[in-house]
Order: sequence, then C-alpha cells, then structure tokens
Amino acid sequence: MTGSDLPSWTDGPAERAVRAFVTTATTPGPGFVDVADRIAAFDNDGTLWSEQPVPPQFDFVFRKWGTEVAADPSLADIQPYKALVERDRSFFGRVLAQDPETIAALLAAFGRSWAGATPGDFDAEVRVWLETVKQPKFDVPYIDLVYRPMLELIEYLKAHDFRVFVCSGGGRDFMRTFAEETWGIYKENVIGTAADYRYVDGTIVRTESVLGGLDIGPGKPEHIFAQTGRLPVFAGGNADVDIEMLESAKFALIVRHDDDQREFGYTSGAEKAFARAAELGWTVVSIKDDWSTVFGVSPGSPFTG
Repeated sequence: MTGSDLPSWTDGPAERAVRAFVTTATTPGPGFVDVADRIAAFDNDGTLWSEQPVPPQFDFVFRKWGTEVAADPSLADIQPYKALVERDRSFFGRVLAQDPETIAALLAAFGRSWAGATPGDFDAEVRVWLETVKQPKFDVPYIDLVYRPMLELIEYLKAHDFRVFVCSGGGRDFMRTFAEETWGIYKENVIGTAADYRYVDGTIVRTESVLGGLDIGPGKPEHIFAQTGRLPVFAGGNADVDIEMLESAKFALIVRHDDDQREFGYTSGAEKAFARAAELGWTVVSIKDDWSTVFGVSPGSPFTG
C-alpha cells in the first residue's frame, strides 16, 4: 500500500518514520516482526479523539454525578462530587499525576454510579450521550471529533497484519460502545479501566469493584500484557500517563497538540512525555504540520480541514 493509504498525513518525517518501521517489521530481515507479535496499542483521549476542554468521558460521567448530587445533596461533601460541585479542576488534574487518593475516590464513584447495571443498560446511557451532547468549541457530538489521520493509521497497520488495540485510562465499556463502528476495532481489543462483573440470575451485571486498577502509567503495559500475553511493538499516545506504554514498544509515536485553530494547543500533562520522546527518539506527530486533515469519521464529515 502506498500513496493514498494515509491521505490525511503530510509527506514529512512522521509519516516516513511510520512507513519505514512498518516496512522493516513486515520484511524478512533483522527488524522483522512475526505476525503473532505485531501488536499495536493506542491511547484514546488526545490520541484518537479530542480531549479538550475535558476528556469526553468526563463530560458523560459529570452529568451522571450531577443528577446523583441533585438527588442526594449529601454527596456534595465527599469527593469527587465535591470537586464537581465546586468546579475544582485541580482535583481532577491530580488524576494525571496518578495521585492514589484521587484515583481511589474516582474509582469508588464510578463503581457506585452503575453498580447493578447490565451491559445493555450502560450502552444505552452512553449512546444517548453520544447522540445528544455536543462538544462546546465545535458544537458537534464528541464522536465527530475523532482524528481521521489516526483512523487511517489503524487501517494501515491492520493491512500489514497488526492487531490493533486501544489502551486508555478511560472506561473500557464506555469505549466499547462505539469501538467497532468508529475505529473498526472489535470490543475485545479495547483495554481500559474496567468494572468487575458478576453473573446473577442469568444476567451479567456490573459490581462496584474495578478490575485490575486504573489503566494509566504502568497499568497500560501491564493490562496490555494481561490481555494479549505480549507487549506492543507499536504504540501511540500523547501524555505523561502514556510514557510506560510508549517505552514498552519498539516504535513509539506521540501526538503534539500544537494547532489551536483546527483543534487545540496545549502541553499540560505531557511535559515529561515529550522530554522522554526527545531522549529516546520517539516519533513526534505535529497536528499542525503532519496532518492535512484533523477530524472526520467519514468522508461526509464537515470537519475536513
């Protein structure tokens, strides 16, 4: 595949690095990677779709917690509901710093909110959100803000016999709701922070427990290995919480958000990752310079530039 397989990528060092690695990995020789080992893993928020002004799942969860606080005002005295009511962005920022107390509060709230829900119940809630809630800057559903170049990259890797996984700190079941239709990735290839389930009276239901902890930092390569028995040879991310996953791969790609016209410009939460990228020679993708098109799930999308 040449020429048109990555049409939203400009001809530059990032695209050439991707092609060179894939060519080497699929050609007999010193860098050849057996088909069984061709695992590619991508972060989601900020890597496959826009994560500003908040990661999309936070929008979904905050609305849920808002209704819970309205029904039970006493929740406003405990975290993370307290931070939501007080609009304390610093509390949620501590998730990126992997603060144990913050993470514990979030996981407990996630578990409480949907305990007892079936997969169908949860999917229905996510789909209502996907279809009715719009991202504030672009005034479109969040699902329209998937990066077209990354969708092309997923297809390019699949065409070269890579098995592609999404590995995100976000909720596994949240992402599974739209994974197949949006990314072309099967549900079982989605790795994320996950609820524990129980089979009760013929039905699968969510419990308040979280399976395996939060999927950030070292949790990413740990969860990838737990699911695949392998570490990725190709990994893509954009933030400090992706460092360990990127370090675990032979080829690491990191997205730089430097286009505040077509998307957003920011470095917060990625400073350590870019320092590591410079140190280890990871491939840096500039949204401004390396993508001729930013958004677009389908050719008919209005977001073509």
